Amino acid sequence: MTTRIVELRRGILKKNDELAAGLRAGFANAGVLVLNLVSSPGTGKTALLELTLRELKARGARVAALVGDLETDNDARRLAASGAPVRQINTHGICHLDAEMIGKHLDGWELGGLDYLFIENVGNLVCPSSYDLGEAIRVVLLSVTEGEDKPLKYPTMFNSADAAVITKMDLAAPCGFDRETALRNINEIRPGMRIFETSAKTGAGMEAWLGYLAEQRAGRDH
Repeated sequence: MTTRIVELRRGILKKNDELAAGLRAGFANAGVLVLNLVSSPGTGKTALLELTLRELKARGARVAALVGDLETDNDARRLAASGAPVRQINTHGICHLDAEMIGKHLDGWELGGLDYLFIENVGNLVCPSSYDLGEAIRVVLLSVTEGEDKPLKYPTMFNSADAAVITKMDLAAPCGFDRETALRNINEIRPGMRIFETSAKTGAGMEAWLGYLAEQRAGRDH
């Protein structure tokens, strides 16, 4: 039985990887930069993404978002207030998005008319690490309210990411957040990874984060 389960899982991941490769090629041909935002629940993905969409739109960028949740469209409606096209993906109990879900929810969208497509994954630091969504960049978020040891507890997720964002920095002092320890733990898992320290409430750190996005976008245009 154990062997059968392992074989089934390998088959599922192989199919997902094949679909993701097709998505990645399509995104590259359309010239859209796709980012997959991953974190545990309550880290502030939606708050960061809402501000990111508003700021990018204000700067003339063409942006859109896909939002994954087990149920409800609360986050999608919140993000749509930014004026960006947003689509909800409800997984109905599945703890991650996969490439097939992404492909189905792109129907009717003109990807060539976008500069950035953000995917807000289901809040989970385990399952999403195994599923490629065809993204160019995977960003893992860590909130100051979660503690500094999250990277050590969930090394696979942090190791699979291209960049990290520490959120809710306005609460660092009240939470007794040890910034240096958090940075050290992230670098222990993924040495040299770009790390951004932000607050969606105050706007702190957003210029550095937005600059990174522009840099990554420009790098793929050449």
